[in-house]
Amino acid sequence: MSSFASKHLEGPGGIREMLIVALPMVVSSACETVMIFTNRLFLSRQGSEPMSAAMGGGLTSFMMTTFFLGLTGYCTALTAQYLGAGRKERCAITITQGLIISLLAYPLILLCRPLAILLFESLHLSPGQLALQKIYFNILVYGSILSLIRNCLSAFFSGIGKTRWVMISALAAMGINVVANYLLIYGKGGFPALGIAGAAYGTLLGETCGLGILIAAYLSRENRQTYGVPSSLRFDWDVMRRLIRFGYPTGVEFFMNMFAFNLMILMFHAAGPTTATAITVIFNWDLVSFVPMLGVHIGVISLVGRHMGEGAPDIAHRATLSGLKLAALYAFGALIAIAVFPEVLVGVFRPALPDPIFAQAFPMAVFMLRMASVYVLADAVMLVFSGALRGAGDTFWAMCISVTLHWLLVVQLWFAQKFFHWSPQTSWFALCTTLMAFSGILYLRYRGGRWRTLRVVEPDPFGE
Repeated sequence: MSSFASKHLEGPGGIREMLIVALPMVVSSACETVMIFTNRLFLSRQGSEPMSAAMGGGLTSFMMTTFFLGLTGYCTALTAQYLGAGRKERCAITITQGLIISLLAYPLILLCRPLAILLFESLHLSPGQLALQKIYFNILVYGSILSLIRNCLSAFFSGIGKTRWVMISALAAMGINVVANYLLIYGKGGFPALGIAGAAYGTLLGETCGLGILIAAYLSRENRQTYGVPSSLRFDWDVMRRLIRFGYPTGVEFFMNMFAFNLMILMFHAAGPTTATAITVIFNWDLVSFVPMLGVHIGVISLVGRHMGEGAPDIAHRATLSGLKLAALYAFGALIAIAVFPEVLVGVFRPALPDPIFAQAFPMAVFMLRMASVYVLADAVMLVFSGALRGAGDTFWAMCISVTLHWLLVVQLWFAQKFFHWSPQTSWFALCTTLMAFSGILYLRYRGGRWRTLRVVEPDPFGE
């Protein structure tokens, strides 16, 4: 047992260190999953169209923030590298640069809002879904500044390894969101029944609560003294330059991937209400299997970044392997649950009243969900090795591999629908197969070892 512990659990880069950072992030990611999941679950009781509209509108709103979320999200790796290099004062300065980017991004996002509406209208969605999708999208996009600022502050605590604050913020946001959704969607407790608009307002209320907790923690006396928060509230060109240089590939990757993912969802939705319902159910459960592993992904970024800042690539490699073990363990459990109980999982979204659309979509969704189980382990591999590459600073190639994969899937689906006229089930099978094949490419990039020689920040020559 002692040899096992020394090899896998204990010491820098071991599973224990990874758990300390990653477990709160897994809980946080799971909370985000619950928020999205309950939105669609509550709306599914009102029919298939509100559920599908929430998915299309929510994903599009999120897509419009993804470049800036990816760019400022690199504050996690940069903060971790500064901490590892012994330059604590640079950690808070990094977050200030992220906040500046977020404030500048918000009006740009709102200017692009009409383009999203045009996208909805060009896809010939059913009139009922289109009207609801516009309502949900508009409310969320106007509140996007909340998620931009919250992302920056979450990156700070992830970077310094105090991820419990991110977890507490996410738990509070989830609790407020679920309660508010129930009250506002159905009109309980004296509130008006707002339907899909209530789901959007509930989401923003949860975001506001979660953001408030992070602000309070960031401005606490201990944090102000340790990281020099008051003196960090200024523009710093050197840190901004590093954030943009290493963060823009992550931002481009996040935006391009989400754009591709959103297009695939909308292409399935355009195939008709039955396919739209089936694919919405599939991706609701895909969130449950995928998003919690993002916590491990962020943990890998944080620890690899910290140990690379210390100049210890071997420990960074050990942290990567620890993250892979944790992600694979979770993915295997998700695979078993999805493969064995697909009928039960699809049935969770059955509307309260008989719905012919859902009845037709049920067997399609069961088949597609069973197929989805086969790429869960591939997701674990991709998230861990892409996190390691990003934490070390190899963000450009991580971007190239990931973006190529997602847009290959879009082209593949377009040909399947327009030229080959494949059924939704056959198209989905082809997408799952391609996704699995790409997990090996990120591993080969990581195994190549160039990330070991990269330097994002330098140690403080004066030891400050």
